[in-house]
Amino acid sequence: MGGHSVEREISLNSGGAVLAALQAKGIDAVGVDVGDDVLEQLIDGSYDRAFIMLHGRGGEDGVMQGALERIGLPYTGSGVLGSALAMDKFRTKAVWQGLGLPTPEAIAINNVEDLENAAALGFPLIIKPGCEGSSIGMNKVENQDQLRQAWEEAKQYDPLVLAERWIVGDEYTTTILQGETLPMIRLETPHLFYDYQAKYSADTTRYHCPCGLEREQETTLQALCQQAFDVVGASGWGRVDLMLDKHSQPWLIEVNTVPGMTDHSLVPMSARAAGIDFEALVVRILATSIQRGRG
Repeated sequence: MGGHSVEREISLNSGGAVLAALQAKGIDAVGVDVGDDVLEQLIDGSYDRAFIMLHGRGGEDGVMQGALERIGLPYTGSGVLGSALAMDKFRTKAVWQGLGLPTPEAIAINNVEDLENAAALGFPLIIKPGCEGSSIGMNKVENQDQLRQAWEEAKQYDPLVLAERWIVGDEYTTTILQGETLPMIRLETPHLFYDYQAKYSADTTRYHCPCGLEREQETTLQALCQQAFDVVGASGWGRVDLMLDKHSQPWLIEVNTVPGMTDHSLVPMSARAAGIDFEALVVRILATSIQRGRG
Protein backbone atom coordinates (compact mmCIF):
# COMPACT_ATOMS: atom_id res chain seq x y z
CA MET A 1 0.00 0.00 0.00
CA GLY A 2 1.01 3.63 -0.18
CA GLY A 3 3.46 4.12 -3.00
CA HIS A 4 4.28 7.35 -4.83
CA SER A 5 1.17 7.98 -6.96
CA VAL A 6 -1.26 10.86 -6.47
CA GLU A 7 -3.62 8.27 -4.98
CA ARG A 8 -1.21 7.49 -2.13
CA GLU A 9 -3.54 8.55 0.71
CA ILE A 10 -6.45 6.54 -0.65
CA SER A 11 -4.14 3.55 -1.00
CA LEU A 12 -3.04 3.86 2.63
CA ASN A 13 -6.68 3.98 3.75
CA SER A 14 -7.59 0.97 1.61
CA GLY A 15 -4.49 -0.91 2.68
CA GLY A 16 -5.12 -0.26 6.36
CA ALA A 17 -8.66 -1.61 6.12
CA VAL A 18 -7.52 -4.71 4.23
CA LEU A 19 -4.65 -5.34 6.64
CA ALA A 20 -6.98 -5.20 9.66
CA ALA A 21 -9.40 -7.61 7.96
CA LEU A 22 -6.66 -10.09 7.10
CA GLN A 23 -5.33 -10.04 10.64
CA ALA A 24 -8.85 -10.42 12.04
CA LYS A 25 -9.15 -13.63 10.02
CA GLY A 26 -6.00 -14.98 11.64
CA ILE A 27 -3.77 -14.41 8.61
CA ASP A 28 -0.17 -13.46 9.35
CA ALA A 29 -0.27 -10.24 7.35
CA VAL A 30 2.19 -7.34 7.38
CA GLY A 31 1.64 -3.88 5.95
CA VAL A 32 4.30 -2.62 3.54
CA ASP A 33 4.37 1.08 2.62
CA VAL A 34 5.95 0.87 -0.82
CA GLY A 35 9.20 2.77 -1.27
CA ASP A 36 12.21 2.42 -3.54
CA ASP A 37 13.45 -0.61 -1.56
CA VAL A 38 10.17 -2.54 -1.71
CA LEU A 39 11.58 -5.56 -3.55
CA GLU A 40 14.39 -5.93 -1.03
CA GLN A 41 11.78 -5.70 1.75
CA LEU A 42 9.65 -8.39 0.17
CA ILE A 43 12.57 -10.72 -0.48
CA ASP A 44 13.99 -10.25 3.02
CA GLY A 45 10.55 -10.79 4.57
CA SER A 46 10.15 -14.24 2.99
CA TYR A 47 6.47 -13.58 2.32
CA ASP A 48 4.22 -16.17 0.70
CA ARG A 49 2.15 -13.76 -1.37
CA ALA A 50 1.34 -10.07 -1.86
CA PHE A 51 -2.05 -8.42 -1.50
CA ILE A 52 -1.83 -5.41 -3.83
CA MET A 53 -3.64 -2.34 -2.50
CA LEU A 54 -1.69 0.20 -4.55
CA HIS A 55 -3.84 2.61 -6.56
CA GLY A 56 -2.61 4.41 -9.64
CA ARG A 57 0.84 4.53 -11.17
CA GLY A 58 3.47 2.10 -9.97
CA GLY A 59 0.94 -0.25 -8.45
CA GLU A 60 -2.12 -0.59 -10.64
CA ASP A 61 -0.44 -0.20 -14.03
CA GLY A 62 1.52 -3.45 -14.31
CA VAL A 63 4.80 -2.11 -12.91
CA MET A 64 4.47 -3.75 -9.48
CA GLN A 65 2.94 -6.85 -11.04
CA GLY A 66 5.97 -7.24 -13.30
CA ALA A 67 8.36 -6.72 -10.39
CA LEU A 68 6.56 -9.37 -8.34
CA GLU A 69 6.68 -11.76 -11.29
CA ARG A 70 10.44 -11.18 -11.43
CA ILE A 71 10.98 -12.20 -7.80
CA GLY A 72 8.46 -15.04 -7.99
CA LEU A 73 6.00 -13.66 -5.44
CA PRO A 74 2.33 -14.48 -6.17
CA TYR A 75 -0.02 -11.49 -5.99
CA THR A 76 -3.70 -10.61 -6.07
CA GLY A 77 -5.70 -9.36 -9.01
CA SER A 78 -4.80 -8.76 -12.63
CA GLY A 79 -1.48 -9.63 -14.21
CA VAL A 80 0.94 -7.37 -16.05
CA LEU A 81 -1.02 -7.08 -19.30
CA GLY A 82 -4.46 -6.61 -17.75
CA SER A 83 -3.16 -4.05 -15.26
CA ALA A 84 -1.26 -2.01 -17.85
CA LEU A 85 -4.04 -2.01 -20.44
CA ALA A 86 -6.88 -1.23 -18.01
CA MET A 87 -4.89 1.68 -16.58
CA ASP A 88 -4.65 3.22 -20.05
CA LYS A 89 -8.14 4.59 -20.70
CA PHE A 90 -7.53 5.38 -24.37
CA ARG A 91 -6.18 1.97 -25.32
CA THR A 92 -8.86 0.23 -23.27
CA LYS A 93 -11.44 2.07 -25.35
CA ALA A 94 -9.62 1.11 -28.54
CA VAL A 95 -9.89 -2.58 -27.60
CA TRP A 96 -13.57 -2.22 -26.76
CA GLN A 97 -14.29 -0.37 -30.00
CA GLY A 98 -12.41 -3.00 -31.98
CA LEU A 99 -14.72 -5.66 -30.55
CA GLY A 100 -17.86 -3.61 -31.03
CA LEU A 101 -18.46 -2.90 -27.36
CA PRO A 102 -20.21 0.41 -26.63
CA THR A 103 -18.00 3.19 -25.28
CA PRO A 104 -18.22 6.96 -25.80
CA GLU A 105 -16.27 8.34 -28.74
CA ALA A 106 -12.97 9.90 -27.66
CA ILE A 107 -9.91 11.70 -28.97
CA ALA A 108 -6.39 11.57 -27.57
CA ILE A 109 -4.92 15.03 -26.99
CA ASN A 110 -1.13 15.00 -27.24
CA ASN A 111 -0.57 18.63 -28.20
CA VAL A 112 -2.31 21.95 -28.92
CA GLU A 113 -3.12 20.92 -32.48
CA ASP A 114 -5.23 18.00 -31.17
CA LEU A 115 -7.58 20.39 -29.38
CA GLU A 116 -9.36 21.12 -32.65
CA ASN A 117 -9.97 17.41 -33.22
CA ALA A 118 -11.31 17.10 -29.70
CA ALA A 119 -13.67 20.05 -30.18
CA ALA A 120 -15.00 18.38 -33.33
CA LEU A 121 -16.56 15.69 -31.11
CA GLY A 122 -19.00 18.38 -29.99
CA PHE A 123 -19.50 19.94 -26.58
CA PRO A 124 -19.90 19.15 -23.77
CA LEU A 125 -16.89 16.87 -23.27
CA ILE A 126 -15.24 15.20 -20.31
CA ILE A 127 -11.47 15.73 -20.17
CA LYS A 128 -9.37 13.24 -18.23
CA PRO A 129 -5.73 12.13 -17.88
CA GLY A 130 -5.11 8.97 -19.88
CA CYS A 131 -3.61 7.00 -16.98
CA GLU A 132 -4.97 8.20 -13.64
CA GLY A 133 -7.69 6.99 -11.29
CA SER A 134 -10.02 8.42 -8.64
CA SER A 135 -11.30 11.01 -11.16
CA ILE A 136 -8.12 13.04 -10.60
CA GLY A 137 -7.59 15.80 -13.19
CA MET A 138 -11.04 15.36 -14.75
CA ASN A 139 -13.27 18.23 -15.88
CA LYS A 140 -16.43 18.77 -17.89
CA VAL A 141 -15.98 21.42 -20.60
CA GLU A 142 -18.60 23.40 -22.52
CA ASN A 143 -16.46 25.40 -24.98
CA GLN A 144 -13.05 25.82 -26.61
CA ASP A 145 -11.61 28.00 -23.83
CA GLN A 146 -12.59 25.52 -21.12
CA LEU A 147 -11.17 22.71 -23.26
CA ARG A 148 -7.75 24.35 -23.40
CA GLN A 149 -7.79 25.03 -19.65
CA ALA A 150 -8.89 21.47 -18.77
CA TRP A 151 -6.21 20.01 -21.06
CA GLU A 152 -3.55 22.13 -19.33
CA GLU A 153 -4.69 20.76 -15.97
CA ALA A 154 -5.03 17.14 -17.03
CA LYS A 155 -1.62 16.94 -18.71
CA GLN A 156 0.02 17.73 -15.38
CA TYR A 157 -0.95 14.19 -14.39
CA ASP A 158 -0.30 12.44 -17.70
CA PRO A 159 1.10 13.56 -21.09
CA LEU A 160 -1.75 11.72 -22.83
CA VAL A 161 -5.11 13.39 -22.21
CA LEU A 162 -8.47 12.01 -23.26
CA ALA A 163 -11.39 14.09 -24.56
CA GLU A 164 -14.51 11.95 -24.36
CA ARG A 165 -18.08 12.65 -25.49
CA TRP A 166 -20.21 13.62 -22.50
CA ILE A 167 -22.97 11.09 -21.76
CA VAL A 168 -26.16 12.31 -20.12
CA GLY A 169 -27.57 9.57 -17.92
CA ASP A 170 -27.08 7.52 -14.78
CA GLU A 171 -23.76 6.09 -13.67
CA TYR A 172 -23.47 2.46 -12.59
CA THR A 173 -20.67 0.20 -11.47
CA THR A 174 -20.27 -3.57 -11.46
CA THR A 175 -17.93 -5.46 -9.14
CA ILE A 176 -16.31 -8.59 -10.52
CA LEU A 177 -14.99 -11.15 -8.06
CA GLN A 178 -13.46 -14.46 -9.16
CA GLY A 179 -15.55 -14.57 -12.32
CA GLU A 180 -18.77 -13.57 -10.54
CA THR A 181 -20.58 -10.26 -11.07
CA LEU A 182 -21.94 -8.79 -7.84
CA PRO A 183 -25.05 -6.57 -7.56
CA MET A 184 -24.74 -3.33 -9.51
CA ILE A 185 -24.69 0.05 -7.79
CA ARG A 186 -26.26 3.23 -9.17
CA LEU A 187 -24.41 6.38 -8.17
CA GLU A 188 -26.19 9.65 -7.52
CA THR A 189 -24.37 12.90 -6.81
CA PRO A 190 -25.25 16.61 -7.04
CA HIS A 191 -21.75 17.16 -8.49
CA LEU A 192 -21.33 17.41 -12.27
CA PHE A 193 -20.02 13.84 -12.20
CA TYR A 194 -18.72 11.27 -9.71
CA ASP A 195 -15.53 13.23 -8.97
CA TYR A 196 -12.84 12.86 -6.30
CA GLN A 197 -14.85 14.69 -3.63
CA ALA A 198 -18.01 12.72 -4.43
CA LYS A 199 -16.04 9.49 -4.11
CA TYR A 200 -14.15 10.11 -0.89
CA SER A 201 -15.47 12.99 1.17
CA ALA A 202 -18.95 14.21 0.18
CA ASP A 203 -21.93 13.24 2.32
CA THR A 204 -24.29 14.09 -0.54
CA THR A 205 -23.39 11.08 -2.69
CA ARG A 206 -26.11 8.43 -2.77
CA TYR A 207 -25.47 4.76 -3.51
CA HIS A 208 -28.40 2.65 -4.70
CA CYS A 209 -27.98 -1.11 -4.32
CA PRO A 210 -30.22 -2.71 -5.50
CA CYS A 211 -29.64 -0.35 -8.40
CA GLY A 212 -33.30 -0.06 -9.43
CA LEU A 213 -33.05 -1.78 -12.82
CA GLU A 214 -35.23 -4.70 -13.87
CA ARG A 215 -33.49 -7.98 -13.14
CA GLU A 216 -33.19 -8.93 -16.83
CA GLN A 217 -31.63 -5.57 -17.71
CA GLU A 218 -29.20 -5.75 -14.80
CA THR A 219 -28.15 -9.26 -15.83
CA THR A 220 -27.52 -8.07 -19.39
CA LEU A 221 -25.39 -5.15 -18.18
CA GLN A 222 -23.45 -7.39 -15.80
CA ALA A 223 -22.62 -9.69 -18.70
CA LEU A 224 -21.43 -6.69 -20.72
CA CYS A 225 -19.20 -5.59 -17.83
CA GLN A 226 -17.75 -9.06 -17.46
CA GLN A 227 -16.95 -9.13 -21.18
CA ALA A 228 -15.37 -5.65 -20.99
CA PHE A 229 -13.27 -6.82 -18.03
CA ASP A 230 -12.14 -10.02 -19.70
CA VAL A 231 -11.15 -8.58 -23.08
CA VAL A 232 -8.60 -6.19 -21.57
CA GLY A 233 -6.94 -9.11 -19.82
CA ALA A 234 -8.11 -8.20 -16.32
CA SER A 235 -8.59 -11.04 -13.85
CA GLY A 236 -9.27 -11.95 -10.24
CA TRP A 237 -11.25 -8.96 -9.07
CA GLY A 238 -12.05 -5.42 -10.12
CA ARG A 239 -14.76 -3.00 -11.10
CA VAL A 240 -16.25 -1.83 -14.39
CA ASP A 241 -17.95 1.59 -14.63
CA LEU A 242 -20.59 2.43 -17.21
CA MET A 243 -23.26 5.01 -18.03
CA LEU A 244 -26.84 4.33 -19.06
CA ASP A 245 -28.32 7.10 -21.21
CA LYS A 246 -31.96 8.15 -21.51
CA HIS A 247 -32.49 5.57 -24.27
CA SER A 248 -31.19 2.80 -21.95
CA GLN A 249 -28.08 2.52 -24.13
CA PRO A 250 -25.08 1.42 -22.03
CA TRP A 251 -21.69 3.13 -22.48
CA LEU A 252 -18.59 1.52 -20.97
CA ILE A 253 -16.31 4.03 -19.23
CA GLU A 254 -13.38 2.25 -17.58
CA VAL A 255 -11.99 -0.77 -15.72
CA ASN A 256 -10.48 -0.51 -12.24
CA THR A 257 -8.15 -3.41 -11.43
CA VAL A 258 -7.35 -2.30 -7.84
CA PRO A 259 -10.53 -0.52 -6.69
CA GLY A 260 -10.71 1.31 -3.38
CA MET A 261 -11.46 -0.57 -0.19
CA THR A 262 -12.22 2.40 2.10
CA ASP A 263 -15.44 3.07 4.01
CA HIS A 264 -16.71 5.03 0.97
CA SER A 265 -15.75 2.32 -1.52
CA LEU A 266 -18.08 0.57 -3.92
CA VAL A 267 -16.69 -2.98 -3.97
CA PRO A 268 -17.37 -3.65 -0.25
CA MET A 269 -20.84 -2.12 -0.68
CA SER A 270 -21.67 -4.43 -3.58
CA ALA A 271 -20.24 -7.41 -1.71
CA ARG A 272 -22.45 -6.69 1.31
CA ALA A 273 -25.48 -6.70 -0.97
CA ALA A 274 -24.40 -10.16 -2.12
CA GLY A 275 -24.09 -11.36 1.49
CA ILE A 276 -20.29 -11.13 1.62
CA ASP A 277 -18.94 -9.21 4.62
CA PHE A 278 -15.70 -7.22 4.41
CA GLU A 279 -13.47 -9.87 5.99
CA ALA A 280 -14.86 -12.59 3.72
CA LEU A 281 -14.39 -10.28 0.71
CA VAL A 282 -10.74 -9.69 1.59
CA VAL A 283 -10.11 -13.43 1.94
CA ARG A 284 -11.69 -14.06 -1.47
CA ILE A 285 -9.50 -11.38 -3.05
CA LEU A 286 -6.46 -12.93 -1.38
CA ALA A 287 -7.45 -16.23 -2.99
CA THR A 288 -6.97 -14.68 -6.44
CA SER A 289 -3.23 -14.93 -5.81
CA ILE A 290 -3.37 -18.72 -5.62
CA GLN A 291 -3.48 -19.18 -9.40
CA ARG A 292 0.00 -17.64 -9.55
CA GLY A 293 1.27 -19.60 -6.56
CA ARG A 294 3.03 -22.85 -6.10
CA GLY A 295 0.01 -24.54 -4.54
